[in-house]
Amino acid sequence: MMRALTVVEPGTITLQQRDDVVASDGNLVISPKVVGVCGTDVDILDGTIDPDFVNYPIVIGHEWAGVVSVGSEAFPAGTKVVVEGVIACGDCAECRRGATNRCAIYDEYGFTRDGAAMDAVIAHPDLVHAMNDHVSWESAALTEPSAVVLRALQRIDPQQGEKVLVVGDGTIALLAALLVRQWNPTSVTMLGARDEQRDLAATAGVDLFTTNPDETASGYSLIIDAAGAIVATTVALNSAARGGRIVLLGYPGQGHAAPLPVDDVINGDLLILGSFSYTRSAWADVVALLNSGSFDPGFLVTHRFTLDDYASAIATLRKPVGARGKVLMEVTP
Repeated sequence: MMRALTVVEPGTITLQQRDDVVASDGNLVISPKVVGVCGTDVDILDGTIDPDFVNYPIVIGHEWAGVVSVGSEAFPAGTKVVVEGVIACGDCAECRRGATNRCAIYDEYGFTRDGAAMDAVIAHPDLVHAMNDHVSWESAALTEPSAVVLRALQRIDPQQGEKVLVVGDGTIALLAALLVRQWNPTSVTMLGARDEQRDLAATAGVDLFTTNPDETASGYSLIIDAAGAIVATTVALNSAARGGRIVLLGYPGQGHAAPLPVDDVINGDLLILGSFSYTRSAWADVVALLNSGSFDPGFLVTHRFTLDDYASAIATLRKPVGARGKVLMEVTP
């Protein structure tokens, strides 16, 4: 038998006992080592996520890394790996153009099929990526949110020497500040919600951290909204220089709408871009960055809990005390 952290229905989460998984059809069995939990997992638990993107009951866990337990010649047992969460069909028009995040058949670990907050996961080898030994478990577990951010940045096309504003101070915002440094901006400012995040922001490469919108002024050529709040989106829209670009990554929740100053958007010649999930290409790029040693986000992990203590992990997400970056659950010691 194995453990599986399951949201049975909105409002109900439990650590179930299930039969062990069995590999078939050339698939691998992966033993998760660490699983990140995030605000989206809380949304799944609360039932506030868009119902088109989740099936209940569901084992959560879409940010994770593990060890191959039943492998293959390419991935022998004991290999440290990360596994793409989006299972794209590869055949639809979107997949053929490389937009695997928009696959016509939406399927993803932790959303429509059981995720990695359990003792064993079956994965097709095409989704599996080997990690070098020097990559920490903390950094490996951040592959998924890093791929979300990198895909957005690649679409918005940062330019060297830009003045960048990141709105938000959670894991996605901190990863955005860290990854945008790959393009050598002139400055990175972060407008956060909690002063306790200041040191994490500095380590991520933020030049100015503030919780006061009046201190950020305006005139940014690139703005990354990763806060997940309508007020933050409004700040982002009002902070751009003429010709500026704004990429939206934070989810404020279904049914919430920000006022759009259409005349200002037109007169400012602004580009507003929404970015959903990640592509296979972006995932591979993050793995390459991690394996090369040029990207190491593991410092963002501030809290670790065992899988059995999942309630504490969720409570930490709901009501953070002190600095809080990524919250991890350790599945196996």
